[in-house]
Amino acid sequence: MTDEEIAEYLDVSIPTVRLDRLELGIPELRKRIRDVASLNHQKVRALHADEIVGELVEIQLGVSGISILDTTDQMVFSQSKIVRGHYIYSLAESLAIAVIDAEVALVGVANIKYKTPVYAGSRLVAKAVVRQIRQRSHIVWVFIYFKQKEVFRGKFILVSIEDNETLVSNRE
Repeated sequence: MTDEEIAEYLDVSIPTVRLDRLELGIPELRKRIRDVASLNHQKVRALHADEIVGELVEIQLGVSGISILDTTDQMVFSQSKIVRGHYIYSLAESLAIAVIDAEVALVGVANIKYKTPVYAGSRLVAKAVVRQIRQRSHIVWVFIYFKQKEVFRGKFILVSIEDNETLVSNRE
C-alpha cells in the first residue's frame, strides 16, 4: 500500500504515516517493491530480469505470480491519453512466461481481452495463475487490475523448450 492509501485507511495524515514508517525502519513503497522484485527476478528461469515488464513482486514457479506496472505519459496515445495496448499485453505476457518453471517458454496461443481503457499514471497489478500443465504445454491465466477493477485478461498457452531441443520448422 502507498502512504496515501495507508493514511486514508487509518484516517490519519500522510506525514503521520511517513514518520511512523521511518521510525519503524520501513522503507518507502518504491524501495520495498524494488527489493522484493530483485529477489523474485532471481527465481525466474525463462526470462532475464531486464526482459520482464513491470516489477515482479511475487512468484511461485509453476503456480502463480504478481507484477506491478506504473504507467507513464510515454506509454499513451497522444490524442486520447490511453495507454497503448502493447504495454498492457507485454506486462501480461512477460508475467505468464516468468511463472513457467522452464528454461525457455514461448507463447503458442494468446486469447486476450481489453476490458476498459487505462490512462497514464495508473498503477496496474497483474496476477498470473498456472491452470494446467500437460507435458510441455502450460495454460496460464493473467488478470490485470487497476484499483481492484479488471482492465485486461488473457489466457496464454505456453510451450516450454528444454536447453537441448531445437525448434524445427514444420515446412521440412
